[in-house]
Amino acid sequence: RLRLHDGKLIKDRRYHLRTYPNCFVAKELTDWLIDHKEAPDRETGIRLMQKLMDHYIIHHVCDEHSDYKDAKLLYRFRKDDGTFPLSKDVKVFMRGQSLYEKLVSVEESILKVREENSVKYQRTFLGSEMIDWLIQEGEVENRQEAVELGRALLEHGIIQHVSNRHHFFDSDILYQFWINFRRRRRLTELLNENSSRALCESPDSPFCLRKLNPDPGNTSFLSVQTNKEIKIVSAVRRSSITSLSGNSNAYFSAPPTLVFPPVAECNPKSVLKRPVTNEELLSPGAPYVKKTLTIVGDAVGWGFVVRGGRPCHIQAVDPGGPAAAAGMKVCQFVFSVNGVYVLHLDYQTISSLIMTGPRTLVMEVMEAIE
Repeated sequence: RLRLHDGKLIKDRRYHLRTYPNCFVAKELTDWLIDHKEAPDRETGIRLMQKLMDHYIIHHVCDEHSDYKDAKLLYRFRKDDGTFPLSKDVKVFMRGQSLYEKLVSVEESILKVREENSVKYQRTFLGSEMIDWLIQEGEVENRQEAVELGRALLEHGIIQHVSNRHHFFDSDILYQFWINFRRRRRLTELLNENSSRALCESPDSPFCLRKLNPDPGNTSFLSVQTNKEIKIVSAVRRSSITSLSGNSNAYFSAPPTLVFPPVAECNPKSVLKRPVTNEELLSPGAPYVKKTLTIVGDAVGWGFVVRGGRPCHIQAVDPGGPAAAAGMKVCQFVFSVNGVYVLHLDYQTISSLIMTGPRTLVMEVMEAIE
């Protein structure tokens, strides 16, 4: 959007004696996408813009067309006419992006490469240092407000303690921006998101760490570490695993023969040290912090395993997968999936919610405070 403004493709345009502010001509934009290597051809360009329409990012100026047409029709970014739906998650994300851009564009920025326990971390700052800067720049009125902002950024996965051991505090604890907002993203990444139907039917369903069987009725996860025997954990249908193994054990089957890198055996027992109830999680003063994770599935999957029920927990996380990159860890409890409260559901129902949802998964999890 900003590049299109700079390139004067977005501007006020007059049509039938009426002026439409901040709009672009669809045909011109398709040309621009190809010229700037954002799309290899017109068909791909149309599919990309349709994605933006489907996600309420752009729309026809009079809302007379629900499809993106490669023609002399006027469209507009909803952010330019105030109709973009700003949820709480989006507002926090945009606030984090705004702060990040402000921090990296000033001289003597508090964002630096720092070392802790012989490990170097990028884009780091001290908690108290960030609070001082927020007050100095007029971003907040007082230290309490700054702490609340820092906690919201941490819970939404925008910042984190460098070793994921603390919430945000007004102290000399070291934090970092987890998201690098300056990373150049290609529009074609949008096309990796499948429809819910295609998601369920695809042999490479993003709900799997690794898919064992192309049969769409068998949705299974593989475990995630190295140098041990492969076993399977069913996240959706117990019957599929039972039928494979030929016994009543709903979670494990005999090790299959696969040409995959060696992976670790999933513990047949829960990774939780002890059972935890919903009442315990939600009681006032409970030692748990809620975090919001935004996980963009890649070509292989999201990279995690859900087990248990009421509440469900994270049983395993692929260390090289999208979930790990978003900050997911074992033993976290699943609070909500794409805005749906799920503490009272079992893992099969949660699996179904994830599989039939969008490729970009927003999960709220509750994590024990160490």
